[in-house]
Order: sequence, then C-alpha cells, then structure tokens
Amino acid sequence: MNQSIAIPALAAFFVTLILGPGLIKFLHRLKFGQFIREEGPESHLKKSGTPTMGGILFLIGILVGSVFYISDYPKIVPVLFVTLGFGLIGFLDDYIKVVMKRNLGLTPAQKMLGQIFITAVFAFYMVNYSGLGTEVIIPFTGGTMIDLGILYVPILFFVVLGTVNGANFTDGLDGLASSVTTLIAVFFTVIAVAARTDVHPVACAVIGALLGFLCFNTHPAKVFMGDTGSLALGGFVVSTAYMLQIPFFLPIVAFIYFVEVLSVIIQVAYYKRTKKRIFKMAPIHHHFELSGWPETKVVSIFSIVTAVLCLIGMLAY
Repeated sequence: MNQSIAIPALAAFFVTLILGPGLIKFLHRLKFGQFIREEGPESHLKKSGTPTMGGILFLIGILVGSVFYISDYPKIVPVLFVTLGFGLIGFLDDYIKVVMKRNLGLTPAQKMLGQIFITAVFAFYMVNYSGLGTEVIIPFTGGTMIDLGILYVPILFFVVLGTVNGANFTDGLDGLASSVTTLIAVFFTVIAVAARTDVHPVACAVIGALLGFLCFNTHPAKVFMGDTGSLALGGFVVSTAYMLQIPFFLPIVAFIYFVEVLSVIIQVAYYKRTKKRIFKMAPIHHHFELSGWPETKVVSIFSIVTAVLCLIGMLAY
C-alpha cells in the first residue's frame, strides 16, 4: 500500500520536474504563446506570449506515475480515460488558438459535443461495468448511501459537465487551478485509502505531477496549463469522485470550481437582464483582482478555502 502511494507521486513529480524546462523551451520555439484577452485585467497583458498547453507536461507525469499500477488497480483506467479524454478536447482547443491563431479555439458546439461524448462513455461504463451500481454516498450521514436509479445518468451528466467547466474557469491565475486541484487530489487519496477503493495510485500521481508543474506555474508563471490541463483536471476530479461514489461531496471539496462557474452564469444572466454587472469581472477570481487583491493573495486564499473544505469533506465522509 505504501509503495502504491509514494511511488506514483514521486515518479510523477520527478518526470514533470525533469521534462519541464525542455518542454517550455520547445513551446517557446514553436511560439505556442498564450493570447491574452483585451477585456481581461490589464495586469495580465504582460503575460502575453507565455507558453500555454503546459497541461501536456503534467499529463505525461500522471501517465508515467500511474500506468504501471493498472494491472493491480484496474479502477484507475476509467479515471485515466476521462482525464485524458477531456485533456484531448482541451488540447484541440489550445492548438486551434495558438497554431491556427483563432483566439476562441473550438466553437462552443464542438467543445460541448466532445465533452458529451466522453461523459457518455464514462456513464456507460459506470452503469454497466464499474460494479458500483447507481448508489452514491450522502455527506454527513455516516456513510449512508442512496440509490439514484434512473436519475443516476442525468445527474452524472450534469455533475461531470459542471465540474469540468468549473475547473476550466478556475484556470485564470498563476498556480490557481494547480493548487486547488492538488488539495482535492490529497482528499481523494485519503478517502481512497480509507475505503480501499483502489484508485489512490492515480490520485497520488496527480498530486506529484501537479507539485512538479507548480515549480513552473507559480507566479510569475513560466508556462500555463491551457485548456489541455484545466479540462483534464476537471475530468480527473469528477471521475475520481464517481469511482469513490462521492459525487455529492464535490460542492464541498471542489467548491472553488463551482463558485467560478456560477459567477460566470450569474454575471451573464444578470447583465442580459439589466445591462449591469454584479461582479467587476467574471470568473470571480478576476473580481477579487480588480478589487485590489494581488494575484498571489487570490491563489493563497482560494487554496486555503479548499484545504479547509477538504477537511470538512473528511468529516462529511
């Protein structure tokens, strides 16, 4: 058990750390630089040209850290499928942005179609092959489970798409998505080990890979993860939650994801109705930036909030 915790994390960390400088130079050479939206915070304009698609880096680390455990821990396969599947959608989006110079990347319809396909495959697996049925654990009930029955698949689609896009919106500040997701991965590792659900090797690999990535992604970032990374992280979080039968814990431990996506929904809906804005800018991390918080403070506070909520999540379990 100790080896399946430490080795995936250490392997993923060192692979990410060692490959980082070379990949960043490679992305620089290919001019895979991030386009910064003019309507974004003015302080972000200086980030223009910073290499993006850095999510490739920690995805390699996750793969290397967990692939050798597939035979002994087959339940990590669906987690890897969803993680890499959403990562591929993000990669195509980033590629169109930085290579084809279309700042919006994939069209919303194309991106949603890809996300629905990955989610449908995952839903089919969960219902027919996971052996977990349609039961999920209810928080703060001492492990009580409820059978969602015919509601399982519709709820799964809603939770998967909401979580993945929440992770995508969270990726807007140096180190924010990486830090928040690292803490969520630690929570999953603790729960997986306690419940003996055999998905901990991939969660540990994610921890190691993201810690390695943070060596290059903390402020001022030398590389951005891009949609390649943020969509993949959302896929990891939601698929792991389902493999642990705790999707209803996500509003607690992945609270930042949901606040980010809700802030965008609220901002857009309110503006269409009143032509006024509730937040200075959405997603909400930009609101705090424009309120005078340094970027590093926003990342620190959001990470602290996530850490506390992960502790609450352990109590809820």
